[in-house]
Amino acid sequence: MPHASAGSGPRRRTVLAAALSPLVVAACSGQDHPRTPAPGPAGTEKDALILLIRHAEKPYAGDSGEDAEGNEDPGFLAGRGRRRAEELHSLFLPSGGSSLPRPAVVFAAGGPPGTPARCRQTVQELATSLKTPVRTEFAVGAETALARAALAAAIPVLICWEHTGMPRLIRAIGADKVLGVPAAWPDRYDLVWVFTRSQGRWSFRELSQHLLPGDA
Repeated sequence: MPHASAGSGPRRRTVLAAALSPLVVAACSGQDHPRTPAPGPAGTEKDALILLIRHAEKPYAGDSGEDAEGNEDPGFLAGRGRRRAEELHSLFLPSGGSSLPRPAVVFAAGGPPGTPARCRQTVQELATSLKTPVRTEFAVGAETALARAALAAAIPVLICWEHTGMPRLIRAIGADKVLGVPAAWPDRYDLVWVFTRSQGRWSFRELSQHLLPGDA
């Protein structure tokens, strides 16, 4: 299994340890300065902690990715994406020196046969380590239904999604007015967006994964 460069582990653990403070399992703070929280609609909602990641690296146009058995398909991850998926557990599991909270529920974009499987492929190994299923009942475009399920689930919730659907998902959970939330997911695969709702108010942090050489 590939590993990140020797210098990335301590740096990542230091940055993430400084970035998070408790909210049930953990709440969020980041290497950036704190964002101004946005008020919730009523202040009566239960606390929420939602971690958003984009699927790992996809093949270049005209190329094919592979699954764990070597089957080729343009809807699978590229080689670098598979390496990221293999290392993802170190962000969340204590054995990897994790400082991010251990997800209680894992969602990934699903859909009918033929739908790109990159989101599911990204989190499958992590979910196996967590001994929890990957919930794939929601396809890209069903962000409102996904948001309802995520907000009703045990926290923390990890969602791996297509970048095009991220703005809709953030609006659906009610966190789109938080100061500092980008209008769109940037052209990067190495980020974690952490949304925390406490006493009806959302706050936001952006963290880098620091899993592979070249991650910012």
